[in-house]
Amino acid sequence: MVEPVDWSIGLQAATSYLAARSHVYRAGYASECRGSSRLHVEEMTESDFLREAAWVVLSGGMRETVVRSRFRSISAAFRWWRSADEITRNAVQCRSAAIAHFAHPGKIEAIATIAARVAEVGFTTFREGLITDPIAALETLPYLGPATARHLAKNIGFDLVKPDRHLTRLASASGFQSPIRLCSVIAAFTGEPIATVDSVLWRYATLVPTYLALFKSSPSGAT
Repeated sequence: MVEPVDWSIGLQAATSYLAARSHVYRAGYASECRGSSRLHVEEMTESDFLREAAWVVLSGGMRETVVRSRFRSISAAFRWWRSADEITRNAVQCRSAAIAHFAHPGKIEAIATIAARVAEVGFTTFREGLITDPIAALETLPYLGPATARHLAKNIGFDLVKPDRHLTRLASASGFQSPIRLCSVIAAFTGEPIATVDSVLWRYATLVPTYLALFKSSPSGAT
């Protein structure tokens, strides 16, 4: 349940959001934002998780276009994410092949370590832990802190906000104390899932360099 918010600030944020959504959908990202291709954690396979975890690890501090341009080669290096056990048994070769395409040994090692953790406990057990407490489970993995754990949780089907730099800036510009608060209020006004609101706002920020201008609020204190 969303706590009370100044009605005018909430309305302004929701109105700005709807304008941003219109732009994003016209640009061809409606399916992405509505989550039609998003995973459901209960149906998620081991391969799904390894792929999404790798994407989030690689994306930290990187432009999406850079990661996307190299992700196919990295996926091939990690045996197309067929299984955590296969990656772990061939970890040396996987790491070596991946580093040739993405020169960040720490992130490549983190992906191999995540596979080893999944292989150690078995994916069924690992997924049960995610369902019970996704953020706590994901924060035990390398290169996944509070923000990136929420990013990965969202990508595997949880209705969450990922508080990245774009969402943080948008929240501040709109007069909110946090991205979670901003997205929750917009979701309450529009009836859309929080994860959809997050996706629309993030994609709008990647498409429009002056994205903050649409969300600038009059100075009346953060809510």
